[in-house]
Amino acid sequence: MQLQLLGSGRKHYVIQRTQRARLTNHYENTFASICVTCPHRETGLCGTLLESEACSQPGWQHFAAARAGEQIVVRNQPYDDVFVLCAGWAFRYFQLSDGRRQILKFLLPGDAFSSAAVFEKSFPFSVKALTEVQLSGFVRSEIRARCAANPDIQSAVASSCIADFRDATELLTSLGQRSAEERIAHLLLHLMPRIAARNVIREQRYPFPLRQQHIADAVGLTPVHVSRVLSLFRDRRLVALSEGTLTVFNLPELERIGTLR
Repeated sequence: MQLQLLGSGRKHYVIQRTQRARLTNHYENTFASICVTCPHRETGLCGTLLESEACSQPGWQHFAAARAGEQIVVRNQPYDDVFVLCAGWAFRYFQLSDGRRQILKFLLPGDAFSSAAVFEKSFPFSVKALTEVQLSGFVRSEIRARCAANPDIQSAVASSCIADFRDATELLTSLGQRSAEERIAHLLLHLMPRIAARNVIREQRYPFPLRQQHIADAVGLTPVHVSRVLSLFRDRRLVALSEGTLTVFNLPELERIGTLR
């Protein structure tokens, strides 16, 4: 199935209500049927939401898709939906006026773009597709109404907020106090269990679509410095990154370097 990009021809590929009309019934029905058998449904916020009565209401859930590198959400722009990634990889980031970029988190299937989106219309960051992606939007007003009446949804939103706070705390600590080797090792260790929860992993080989620029922007280093550290890790037989695959040779040593203590 060919992915349909919303907002084609605009400077930013922003998902708005007027753009939803471009999704045909074919796409709506195809994506909705995917939700029923989605292997990531129980790992994130969407599983709890889809078990509520609201999932039967027309217009409660919307679907979209984007190509690799396309902008999905723009910082400080208002949105009526809470977005969840259905397939592919994306990342949320903050970009400075001079073009420098800090990647705040890599988003995997089942991840909400932001738990704070349940309470706020705008995002304090932007979101971009790293690979081809499919995503779902849940109407915020409906989520808030269901939160008031459903303890399970309240708990799911709270858990998502706690996870975001924990990730932000670890990122701040890593950027402020850790060496280049420790930062990169910590990033790999953070991603590995999340990847494993969504894929069958054999012989410690993980699908890993990140390029050195993505890693550099996530750990506050230059791509040259990242390349140097990855080469060192490869020479020491810790990990190797090649052709979209991360191979781990020495997990205990990687954990010794990258685990926050």
